[in-house]
Parts: sequence; C-alpha cells; structure tokens
Amino acid sequence: LLLLCYTEEEAIVVSDLKNTDVFVGESATFTCELSRPGVKNVQWWLDGSPLHNNFVTEISEQDGTVHTLTLKDVACHDSGTVTFRAGSLISSAKLLVKGISLLE
Repeated sequence: LLLLCYTEEEAIVVSDLKNTDVFVGESATFTCELSRPGVKNVQWWLDGSPLHNNFVTEISEQDGTVHTLTLKDVACHDSGTVTFRAGSLISSAKLLVKGISLLE
C-alpha cells in the first residue's frame, strides 16, 4: 500500500516592498508579489497599525499574487515603516514623506 501525500507548495515573496520617498500631498504605492495565489490572512500595516480600504488607503490584489497598497494625499506624519503580511510571509519598506519648502 502506497500513500501519497499532496503538500501544497509554500508561497514565497517574489518581489519585496521597496523604500519610497514622496512629497506631502502625493500618493505612495507599495507592491509585493507572491509566488502563488491563495495565501490567507493578507494584511497591510503602517508603523504597527493595520490599514484598511478607505478614501485615503487603497488596497488591491491582482491575479492573487500581486498585492498593492496606495496611500493617497500623504502627510509628514505618514512617514514610517510599511509592512505587508501574508500568512507567515513578511515584507517591509520605509515611507518618507518630504515637506515642500517655500523659498521666499
């Protein structure tokens, strides 16, 4: 008697988040690509606080593998660490929001 156990291939991060610098009022976009779709418990965080879809935060997924976060109309206080978590997978990057200095 031969028993075959099917084990689902473990997903890996194919493309990590990248550090992003933007000016106040602009949008910042972060993208993380996984090796396969179907990974559960996908969550985005900014400095330890969970992010959700709303009028300034857009979270999307393409083909189940490409996960994108767009932070719209950012302010200086949005600077920090953006983290993507999917199951046990984690990818992080820095967001730096630069102020605009007005020259007199």
